[in-house]
Amino acid sequence: MLELLRSMLTGQNQFATGGLLLMIIGGLSVYLRAVPEKLWHWFVDQTTMMITVKDDDAAFVWVKEWFLEQKFLRRIRRVDLDTTLRNERIALIPAPGVHWFWYSGRPFQVWFSRSENIRERTARRVESLTFRTAGRNRDFLQRFVDDVVRCHTKRQGVQSYLYIYEDGWDHVEGYAPRFLESVVLDSGDKEDLLRDITRFRKSKQRYERLGIPYHRGYLLYGPPGTGKTSLVSALAAHYGLSIYSLNLADFMDRTLMNAVNQVPANSILLFEDIDCMRGSQSRGEADACSGRNERASTSTKEPLLNGVTLTGLLNVLDGFYAPNGVLFVMTTNHVQKLDEALLRPGRIDYKLYLGKATDRQKIELYRRFFPQRSELEAHAFVDGSRSAETMAEFQELLLVLEHERGRQIVGTARKMYDCESEITNCGV
Repeated sequence: MLELLRSMLTGQNQFATGGLLLMIIGGLSVYLRAVPEKLWHWFVDQTTMMITVKDDDAAFVWVKEWFLEQKFLRRIRRVDLDTTLRNERIALIPAPGVHWFWYSGRPFQVWFSRSENIRERTARRVESLTFRTAGRNRDFLQRFVDDVVRCHTKRQGVQSYLYIYEDGWDHVEGYAPRFLESVVLDSGDKEDLLRDITRFRKSKQRYERLGIPYHRGYLLYGPPGTGKTSLVSALAAHYGLSIYSLNLADFMDRTLMNAVNQVPANSILLFEDIDCMRGSQSRGEADACSGRNERASTSTKEPLLNGVTLTGLLNVLDGFYAPNGVLFVMTTNHVQKLDEALLRPGRIDYKLYLGKATDRQKIELYRRFFPQRSELEAHAFVDGSRSAETMAEFQELLLVLEHERGRQIVGTARKMYDCESEITNCGV
């Protein structure tokens, strides 16, 4: 090998020398061909600023909201239809690709990327928005971000969104929040709960002055079908808050802390089925929490390897990882399974039992469906529907009744039309 190199360098082996020269020339040509592109990228990086927002960040939806408020959107020719941000109408947003617009006297470039990868839980493609503008002063970029935040803040109290976690917070498309009036609780329960939440939301400065972490925990417990999740949705819509929903069976301690750290202030952090924690479950119980339907086997008593520990959950609720300005709302069908350490004030500050439907609740819901009917009819229907023990079951009965009533009205109208047609055809 050394003799070959010596002969190549001294020119004694012309074939080898020619090959070496070709390699050098080829390498230089490839390198020099990439120089203009590298110089251009270096120049762009040195003279512009860039910010990227991914769809697993809550701010991604805020930026899309901001676009809907801008007049320059009318001049963008390539747009997509969007029905997820404003349920009352179809909105137009920039289509995937590169777009240009002017903002505060400066040209802005936005690159909307939509990959082919699909998120498993939301069935949505992974998206991102990248903004670039000329200059090196970050204050201008900060003004742009502040403008986006102001737009979102202005819409708070009007719009409520739902997010679920899968390697980041994903916006659930097509989410329709409940109206607070549609959720019927036992006498005084709704008013007491609203009074407590309103008082908390008005007490930020007091919490800060006293050095108390500014968050509050709520526990909704009771049998399935009693309206726990519906109540959370209605509260979020009433206060204009977004819901960040977690199922503890899908998390480990570390991933839970990471998810909670990304939740913005003025939000509801919902822990559904809070009793599904590691350490207090067998494998069979864990599968039930996760929604699995597997055949029972000898591994039923196998300890659960995945999930959140009680210590991990407590650190999230009142430890260093607890976010400020957030309403922690927890639901469970089995309050007796919860550890006493979880139930103490500072972690859970307000408890509300949602039990089987009372006659008063049923009558109020009946009157919402059929406001023209008498109180006597409402009592008669409630007396005849004792088999519906929860509000979910009773609401299903009302939906069936309303459907049958609609069919009767249509049938009566058809009979009247047929009768009038016969009279007309007979020349009467």
